[in-house]
Parts: sequence; structure tokens; C-alpha cells
Amino acid sequence: MYTPSSPLSVRAAMAALLLALCAGQQAYALPGGGKVPKSIIDAQSDTPPQVRGVDVEEHLGDLAPLEAQFTDASGKPVRLRDVLPRTRPVLLTLVYYNCPLLCNLVINEQIRTMRELGLELGKDYEAVTVSIDPKDTPAQSHERRRKHLQSMGLPETAPWHFLTGTEENIHQLADTVGFKYTYDTGTQQYVHPAVLMVLTPEGGISRYLYGTSFPAKDMKLALLEAAGGRVGTSFDRIVLTCFKYDTATRRYGFYIFGFLRIGALMVFSALATMLAYYWRRELKKGAAA
Repeated sequence: MYTPSSPLSVRAAMAALLLALCAGQQAYALPGGGKVPKSIIDAQSDTPPQVRGVDVEEHLGDLAPLEAQFTDASGKPVRLRDVLPRTRPVLLTLVYYNCPLLCNLVINEQIRTMRELGLELGKDYEAVTVSIDPKDTPAQSHERRRKHLQSMGLPETAPWHFLTGTEENIHQLADTVGFKYTYDTGTQQYVHPAVLMVLTPEGGISRYLYGTSFPAKDMKLALLEAAGGRVGTSFDRIVLTCFKYDTATRRYGFYIFGFLRIGALMVFSALATMLAYYWRRELKKGAAA
């Protein structure tokens, strides 16, 4: 019969204790002091290695690197400040010319939306597209620029600038606007987010538009917002008052308080007009008497 004081139970307890101690010593002898190796953690992650670190960090209000050096479609060296209009907002896209899919989707959608804006390229806003691949050439910039402007029915003098640059200047621009991308050596392709950025006329980062579909309303409101009332009609500025950017949905939504303010101003204007009318009529009656 088993009892706590039996020799068999004592030997079994000592064996279990020694086994536990040995197991503990073996665990601490493993590389990393018993920690799970990073390769195992990475293998169990839901994020593929190719897209780790690919993201957008919004740097709203920051100024783009205006002194960064690039080359335009004609082969001329330019600084970023040289292609910013200073009086109009700018649509900024970062792509590369040999992208097999995503860049084309972003640019084609940008073109489709620009057609529907009700704003005129060169009069109300401008566009700048920068390649993130330092191997891309001005000749490729020229061909892409010509093709995209032609698809919009615009002359080649239209202010849509296509730029290439060195890896240093490209990274300076990308880091400043929060555009996180990486190069996948396996596929020899760049992995990058799908985003379009809106800059103020002075080069400040005003808004990010995400995805491969840009609603015309969102792009137009983002441009009007970035312009600070310097472009668009008076009606456009009234509409902007009634819409507010929702950071959760990343869309512009109806802003009830803005609408109420507009309504209150309209009522006040109507009352002021009516009172002025009756006041003038009473003055005329007094003068006639």
C-alpha cells in the first residue's frame, strides 16, 4: 500500500525534482536564453515578409522636402519647390514605372477622378508624380506623362510633373510624407501602399486619399481644403463647410453643424434683408408726410 513515507514515494519525488531541474537547465541553455527564435515568430505571423514595414504614416501639416533634387521629364534637374505652384494645391503620387499592377491602378483611377472633379488642371490644382525606383529614367517619365495627358485630352504643356531621382532624394521625400515601401529581391519589385497625397500650395501635407478608388467628392473636397479658399467657386467653399473629413472611414461625410451654421446665416440674411426693406419703406413714408 502506498503511503507518503514509503521509500518508493520518496524516490519518485526525488526523480521528478531532478527531471524538472534538468529540463529547466536545458531550456536556459538554448540559444536566446529560452526565447522563441525570431525566425519562428516571423513564420507564424499573418503578414508576408514582403509587405512587412509597408505602411503610411500620416504626417499632416509637415512640409515636403522642398530642396530635394529630382530630374523632370525633359532631363532637366529640378528641386521639388521648382514644380510646386505656390498658388494651387497639388496631387502627389509615388509610383514606379515598371510596376506590374498597383501603380497603374492608382494612376488610372487618379486620371478617372480628375476628369470628374469639375476642377481644371493648371487653373485649380496641379499634379506631381515621383518614381520610387532610382533606375527609372526621364525618357520613361516623358512617355508616361505624354500618355496620361493624352488620355485626359490635355496638351503636353499641362502642369503634371513626372520626376525621377536618386535613392537618397527619393527616400527623403518618401520618409517626409510617411510613404513606407520596400524592395522584394525575390520578385525584383517594389512593395508599396496605394495612396494619393494632397499638398497645400506651399508644399504642406494636407490630406491622404487611400486605395485604388478615389471618389471625386473626396478628391475635390481635399483639394479645396488644401487650397484654403484660393481655388473653386463660392458654392464650392459653402459645400466644404458642410462636409468634414472622418478619420475612421477616411472619407468626407456630411457635417450637420456646418449645415446648421449655413442655415443660420441664411435665416439671418433673410431677416436682415426684410428689416432693411421695411425700414426704408418707413423712411420713405416719413419723408412723404
